[in-house]
Amino acid sequence: MTSLPVLDPKFPFTATSFDEKLAAYDVKLRARSVETLQINVGKRCNQACKHCHVDASPSRTEIMTKETAELVIDAIRRFRFRTVDITGGAPELNPSFRHLVTEAGLLGSHVVVRHNLTVMFEPGQSDLPNFFREHGVEVISSLPYFLEERTDAQRGRGVFQKSIEALRRLNAAGYGVQASGLTLNLIYNPVGAFLPPAQASIEGDFKRELQARYGVTFNQLYTITNMPIKRFLDYLRRSGNEERYLRRLVDAFNPHAVDGLMCRSLVSVDWTGRLYDCDFNQMLELGVDPELPQSIVDFDPERFATRRVMTGAHCFGCTAGAGSSCGGAVVPPEYPAGSGSV
Repeated sequence: MTSLPVLDPKFPFTATSFDEKLAAYDVKLRARSVETLQINVGKRCNQACKHCHVDASPSRTEIMTKETAELVIDAIRRFRFRTVDITGGAPELNPSFRHLVTEAGLLGSHVVVRHNLTVMFEPGQSDLPNFFREHGVEVISSLPYFLEERTDAQRGRGVFQKSIEALRRLNAAGYGVQASGLTLNLIYNPVGAFLPPAQASIEGDFKRELQARYGVTFNQLYTITNMPIKRFLDYLRRSGNEERYLRRLVDAFNPHAVDGLMCRSLVSVDWTGRLYDCDFNQMLELGVDPELPQSIVDFDPERFATRRVMTGAHCFGCTAGAGSSCGGAVVPPEYPAGSGSV
């Protein structure tokens, strides 16, 4: 059982509290497969969002080298991951990004890109919609809200208008258009220290309002809980909401979320090639089980497929309410938060 420091000395929940909560419900957290390789190519980004668990910004210099990217591609070649999920920072700002996308697609992986929309307006990036289309990329983009004020409050002044224009360009390329086969999904993170609303309900709101106000369409909306790490944790502390938010996560623990957690079918690799159970663990430098290979060079799919997942207090974020993963809520509607028995 791995322990991290208490997030706040006055708050009585340590990293081991999550394991204790699992044990109380007689639930075990182990991987069941490795279908997805999530690649974080670095922390360089053209934005500095308030909720960012990566702490990414234009000033960050951590970035995956060409040599490490080739090691990752070699792993994809050897193990044929069903899905390759590329994230950052803004992954498009990594010089090896397009090479990674191209090679992963040629090797038969379904390629997902976590695209922040406004990077499309950076030098040399205006052709991204066509590049994505040519390579059959699934695009997943964060949009805090369908109103300008709330989006800019989280992501910075002017972000909303650029995001709408980027969505229109993606629509023009066929993304998010019915029967096109080109998938455009959006991500909703709450603005503030709140849990996300019901995913289906807010998806309906987003589809109606984006279509009516801006003529924008998309496929699905994913709700993701803000994780109490890095920049969002700093915000919680500055605003005096840390203990209240952490208690909210713990009180909303839902054992039915455990089965759908992304760490059960995903392995994360950072910009140096080191392995993690998820992108959140990566940002806390909480590596995979010490008994397992630690580098993508030594990755062993058989050993990782049933591995013990390393946990911490932040894991309450993924199991609160309807649950949270890179693919949004994970709990069926018949199992609401606090539903007790498994």
